[in-house]
Amino acid sequence: YLTPEGQRLRNLVEMTAYLRTVQDWIIRPLLRTVPGVAGVDSLGGYVKEYHVQPDPAKIFALGLSFADLAGIIERNNISRGAGYVERNGEGLVVRSPGRLESMDDIAKVVVSTRGGTPVRVEDIAEVGVGRELRVGSASMNGEEVVIGTALMLIGANSREVSSAVNAKMNEIRRLLPPGVEVRTILNRTVLVNATIKTVALNLVEGAALVILVLFVMLDNFRAALVTAMVIPLTMLLLGIGMHVGKISANLMSLGALDFGLIADGAIIVTENCLRRLSQRQSALGRALTLEERLTTVIDSAVEMRRPTVYGQAIIILVYVPILTFSGVEGKMFHPMAMTVIMALASEFVLSLTFFPAMIAIALSGRVRETENVVVSALKRAYEPILKWAMAAPLKPIALGAGAFVFAALLYLTLGEEFVPTLDEKNLAMQANRIPSASLTQSQAMQFEIESALRSFPEVDYVFSKTGTAEIATDPMPPNLTDTFIMLKPRDKWPNPGLDKAALIQKLEARLAQLPGNAYEFSQPIQLRFNELLAGVRGDIAVKVFGEDFNVTLKAANQIAGILNSIKGASDVKVEQVAGLPILDVAVNKGAIARLGLSVAAVQDVIGAAIGGQRAGVVFEGDRRFPIVVRLQDNLREDAQALESIPVALPGATNDNAPVVLLKQVAKFSIVDGQNQISRENGHRRVVVTANVRGRDIASVVDEARTKIESKVILPPGYWIAWGGQFENLAAARARLLFVVPICFFLILLLLYSSLGSVRDALLVFTAVPLALSGGVAALWLRGMPMSVSAAVGFIALSGVAVLNGLVMRTYISQLIAGGMAERQAIFKGAMTRLRPVVMTALVASLGFLPMALATSTGAEVQKPIATVVIGGLISATLLTLVVLPALYAFFCRTPESASAQQSGG
Repeated sequence: YLTPEGQRLRNLVEMTAYLRTVQDWIIRPLLRTVPGVAGVDSLGGYVKEYHVQPDPAKIFALGLSFADLAGIIERNNISRGAGYVERNGEGLVVRSPGRLESMDDIAKVVVSTRGGTPVRVEDIAEVGVGRELRVGSASMNGEEVVIGTALMLIGANSREVSSAVNAKMNEIRRLLPPGVEVRTILNRTVLVNATIKTVALNLVEGAALVILVLFVMLDNFRAALVTAMVIPLTMLLLGIGMHVGKISANLMSLGALDFGLIADGAIIVTENCLRRLSQRQSALGRALTLEERLTTVIDSAVEMRRPTVYGQAIIILVYVPILTFSGVEGKMFHPMAMTVIMALASEFVLSLTFFPAMIAIALSGRVRETENVVVSALKRAYEPILKWAMAAPLKPIALGAGAFVFAALLYLTLGEEFVPTLDEKNLAMQANRIPSASLTQSQAMQFEIESALRSFPEVDYVFSKTGTAEIATDPMPPNLTDTFIMLKPRDKWPNPGLDKAALIQKLEARLAQLPGNAYEFSQPIQLRFNELLAGVRGDIAVKVFGEDFNVTLKAANQIAGILNSIKGASDVKVEQVAGLPILDVAVNKGAIARLGLSVAAVQDVIGAAIGGQRAGVVFEGDRRFPIVVRLQDNLREDAQALESIPVALPGATNDNAPVVLLKQVAKFSIVDGQNQISRENGHRRVVVTANVRGRDIASVVDEARTKIESKVILPPGYWIAWGGQFENLAAARARLLFVVPICFFLILLLLYSSLGSVRDALLVFTAVPLALSGGVAALWLRGMPMSVSAAVGFIALSGVAVLNGLVMRTYISQLIAGGMAERQAIFKGAMTRLRPVVMTALVASLGFLPMALATSTGAEVQKPIATVVIGGLISATLLTLVVLPALYAFFCRTPESASAQQSGG
């Protein structure tokens, strides 16, 4: 390959070095100009250097050290400014250029004179283009490549930044040298867009189902149309609120929105207005004027103001616990709570202002509250059940209590997890080798792994990062590789129904045939999430603290054996803390004392000869490449050559100066050292990590904790701590256990404020445990563990359940206040409020139905919320319509006969 600069690249090393130069000096500077990009990491290829590799015997014969030679080159690579002079009215800037511009310039630098003859660098050293010592590499599909990673500024919008980076990359491609190809291999916007598409589809389908129910149940086209307007108008106000609050539209912020829940207030007001308008028209025997309609609608809205205001306040209140979350759970669920609260507040304002006015205007002419087939059938089925419940109230009360107890027992079997795992549609895998594996060896083994992975028809391409980049934003030793397995769309798989866990098992079986590697499977974002969360890459982290590594490592290996015996625990790995081979060059202090040398003088020779000594830079346009003085590669890897490096004695400045060999003042030995030393809060620790598959994380941790506490005995001063996702689950659970009871108490206060009776408030509040029972049963039936997402569903459910009971009890109280007997008022109130109660429950359930049934990207997070709400509303509605009237009848203040109740029916 011939570069545009005229340089012919003859081998893979030179080609990857050129690609790295293109990445560092063309692509990276341009990408860093993109707003929202904090930096660009580069990994792979070789960083270009100019190497000066002297013959040790020749330079020490001149009385020079490696550091001296580097200093001479650097002093001959200087440009100086000298102010300016004025001549004939002109100001002339004075400069003295002296930069080295090529290998030939470096080679011609004079380092000494011998007998009046200059000795140049080329006389004592080889000069050429070399490569920087690297501790990381990159590969793709079994070949070495150069990978750049754009790092997003914290707080920036990922979609906007990714879009801007893609646009800039399209510009950059036109600037690249011929034959150089740049390809985007991982773009998080793909996943973001997929999840937003899932949320948008669920919202549209949910809105369609809610509108369908409105038209069927209200049996009045204009009333249903006005009520349906709550959805677009609320979304409009919500969009304004999210823009002002700087909340982006994403899976979490929109994940709990339910148009059925949003429409509840409007449904209650519309249904009551429709009924009142019909009654007044029937009383007058004619169509109402606009003024009469406005008066009637205002009265109807005022009638429902109290239950609507308190009901919506309660629904908003139940989301307050989510706002108390901190840490990771707070970052995830705060936007969700804020969007729901803003949507409910917007709908609340509309239901008491816009909708009554629209109903008065739209419902002109004849208004009749007719009962369609569905509502009539519901009332016919409900009436005998209601009579039975009021005649024998203890039976339905016992039924409700039994359902709650049964649900409580079911809850104990659910298991727990922090949040459901989002299927990213791709895989990430960490390949782990023995600490002594060199970067070259790791890279060769990685090429085999990538070739094996590419043989699977489900895999599109594979890329990897081994070791650490020069700018260590993600430090790893050379024996570790992060492998990213990008999968094809499922419709292109030979078996589209193949489970992802089954695919991982197939991959593990194939990779097990490659010796020398240990594997840990995850997903790209999940891998980073776990690592940033607890400093480890697994779902579970067991941390052993103590000062003696032998003790902590022994305990860690024992813990790993226990974890391997637990069902659901996979990819168990002990942190590699030992086994790193070190070439130890120990200075003989007695020998150097006799020779007048210092430790620093000997170490300077070691560092400069083996590690290299910087000697300035060479500028190629706007590019800068370092000049490095160091031993030739074949000598650096030769033990005898290293031992024979000359060390100049003090005062050695002339030709043939006295020197000693390095082996005379230092001892070479290979020893086992620490691969890494990890600390947390100032204490040493060793970590055992594991991932969880096919089981909830809480049950795995509970079983592991029990076994570890009974089998692992630690000496005084050593202890075990748990981390990973379970740590977040425990924090969220503790916060909910503290905040939710307070929230329930505030709900009771609101109910008391609305109803004016402790008894009535407690009776309405019974809807909460009845609703929770159905939510638990729904999770159990679908095999879902308890999670923070499910907890959000229970929170939303509590508010809706209370709203229905509040509406029913308020109407019953109005009938009693109007002079109706209490039991008769209970019966009539339950029958009259059947339609709004069923409608609110039905639209709220159907609004969540698409989320519960979705299978696309991101559905995993929404499913628990939707499942809990749907299951809870089913139980709450059934039990509210039966148990709540039974409770009212049982606690009647005015005793009446069953016949009075029946005559009321």
